[in-house]
Amino acid sequence: MTINSEKLMRIAVAAAEEKKASRIVALNLTGISLVSDYFVICHGNSDTQVQAITTEIKKRVEESGARLRGVEGLDSARWVLIDIGDVVVHVFHRDERDYYNIERLWSDAKVVEFA
Repeated sequence: MTINSEKLMRIAVAAAEEKKASRIVALNLTGISLVSDYFVICHGNSDTQVQAITTEIKKRVEESGARLRGVEGLDSARWVLIDIGDVVVHVFHRDERDYYNIERLWSDAKVVEFA
């Protein structure tokens, strides 16, 4: 089953919202990056919350029938990267998010508005 990248991004955002992730931002990288169409960026306030957010995103992606390509950083829970193909999700620990500030690195991308 093929799911378009916008739907995958919205699945990831909904899963992050379910686990009370903070400052959820989705960036549309279409035409800007060859790596992915969307970045979803959020953070948790503890290692446990970062792991819970990541687990929920993985679960929802798998339930949708999409292929989860990989997860990096879950053991340390400081910056978890979830590769869903055309969507890459960054789940930070709150202490790391401001330090890396990847939103600034991709400042030419459009921010996706949520209803």
